Amino acid sequence: MLDFENKTASPSEAKGHIQIIFGPMFSGKTTELIRRLRKYQIANHKCLIIKYSHDTRYSEKEISTHDRQTLDAISVATLSDLKNQAENYSVIGIDEGQFFPDVVVFSEEMANIGKIVIVAALDGTYQRKGFSNTLQLVPLAESVIKLTSVCMLCFEEASYTKRIGNETELEIIGGTDKYMAVCRSCYESSSTEAVQMDKLTVSNNVGL
Repeated sequence: MLDFENKTASPSEAKGHIQIIFGPMFSGKTTELIRRLRKYQIANHKCLIIKYSHDTRYSEKEISTHDRQTLDAISVATLSDLKNQAENYSVIGIDEGQFFPDVVVFSEEMANIGKIVIVAALDGTYQRKGFSNTLQLVPLAESVIKLTSVCMLCFEEASYTKRIGNETELEIIGGTDKYMAVCRSCYESSSTEAVQMDKLTVSNNVGL
């Protein structure tokens, strides 16, 4: 017979969990992360916001959307550097989660001690291969969503990120100068004319 005595959590007891916000580039992942964090801040939660230290496109001390919505953040290369500090917060927001090698271990450990962990991350590379570290979070998370963008070529819904240029390194940080959001059909386009059109379209969109 199961004994449930003294095993029911009180309403005030901290209940940790993991939320994941997936999507291609330009799908609003950081916007959604900021929205959720601000909601918790309004409710008087103490929020720790973490950004990847190599991403200095807009600021070294803030997470930022492409349209410059910002929140103050701490920059690190590995999340374990903030393990002791994180214990003093109730909510932890992680932007660009795919770049942190210890995102799975850190998120699970924080959730297990009662923290709310929100991770915004790419689910796939420019080659449409999964980022193994963030995908390993899926079975551990209580909430997972995948946002979509707008295809920068045909304006349909876009689920993928396409790289502009010939770089083959996995970690190349950039915006519309390096990447575009595309749908399945436009991703599969591989002719020289299509690549040239990709660059022209992105250039025109940036000027809007």
